[in-house]
Amino acid sequence: MADSTATTEQAETVARSPKQGRLTKLYLGTGGFGIVDKSRTWYMITAVIMLICVGSIVFKGFTPGIEFVGGTQIQLPAQGAAGPITADEVEDVYADTFDGLPSSTQVIGSGGSQAVQIRSETLNVGEIDQLKRALFDQVKPIGTGGEPSVNAISDSNVSGSWGEEITTKALIALAVFLVLVTIFLAVYFERWMAVAALAALTFDLTVTAGLYSLIGFEVTPATVIGLLTILGYSLYDTVVVFDKVKENTKGLLDLSRQTYPEAANLALNQTLMRSINTSVTSLLPVLGLLLIGAGLLGAGTLKDLALVQAIGIMAGTLSSIFLATPVLVGLKMREPAYQEQARRVETRRSLGKRTGSQTARAAEGLTDAESDMDDEAHEAELRKEKAVVAASAVPGRNLKKVDQRRLAGKPQGKSSGKPSGKPSGKRGR
Repeated sequence: MADSTATTEQAETVARSPKQGRLTKLYLGTGGFGIVDKSRTWYMITAVIMLICVGSIVFKGFTPGIEFVGGTQIQLPAQGAAGPITADEVEDVYADTFDGLPSSTQVIGSGGSQAVQIRSETLNVGEIDQLKRALFDQVKPIGTGGEPSVNAISDSNVSGSWGEEITTKALIALAVFLVLVTIFLAVYFERWMAVAALAALTFDLTVTAGLYSLIGFEVTPATVIGLLTILGYSLYDTVVVFDKVKENTKGLLDLSRQTYPEAANLALNQTLMRSINTSVTSLLPVLGLLLIGAGLLGAGTLKDLALVQAIGIMAGTLSSIFLATPVLVGLKMREPAYQEQARRVETRRSLGKRTGSQTARAAEGLTDAESDMDDEAHEAELRKEKAVVAASAVPGRNLKKVDQRRLAGKPQGKSSGKPSGKPSGKRGR
């Protein structure tokens, strides 16, 4: 009786509350965005993006870092006798010396430790000495003693075998990860959820790799590490949505009030704000690494790591919302049981409007007892949803004390054992 009273009070509170705006509905999960209904649109957009990314990977390829192809790295202080040394000045010296451009030239570090780094194809000892002398003659970098010195210019050779080893281990880790994830999803959820999650994961990997190929970002070992990192994030977001879909569709085949696409779309709306919040809070530290670590401090490794994570997080959010659930719904609706359940729902709705509930029950092949059980289950779900919305939309401090006690099922008045107010009159002696 207390539960019924609480539900009634909460429903009345919702009815008295002002009309919710679009943003409020989005926050409460009651917006009713038809994401699953527009699955064909998302499929077309996804296909176009995938084709562009795959085409760029196949025909343009990547820009591998020095760790993958090998080469020579030259580094000198960014402070010269005539003032700060820029990356363009150093690149011009290299171009004049060898009649070509280096693989990359960038300023790294900050403050007194700031330096200019050159990466190029492998140079022999004579070519390295020639480049050092040219750099000293034209930019005169300041050494540790405070005077221009050729010893302030350092060099190192990088072998491409180390990058190949990192790539091989990363591919092995990726294969093991995908196998374990498939097994987990198939056991905890079901096979179609595992397939849909892998489809979203494939989209994330392809888009991230495709953007690196299209824009020409340099691929380094830090990029490979970041790529493996975003797999877990992308999967987490998808699992959160699928867990809500599993909850909403439990026992759905025995009911005839809601189809699987409708239940899945409701779950997607209920977790939509959570997905957005998770993406924003995940992007903030990544952008901090990208802007502060790479931009201000000049840490190149942080830039490579943060860049791939930022791209992967955004791709993972889009795939978990617009791809994973529509793919799941499409696969589930291929099963005869869910097709039959959808027909029962449609029959009940159409006949119920025209001829009343008795004809609808007969058309569904349900007995009165079975239909009553269906109605009771549906009403219970509606009451639960209204209670959740009421609790989310109306702060507890706005309710009167008596309403709070009634919602909590506690007795009112003097039966609580405590005085209900101040005593009236004068105290007797």
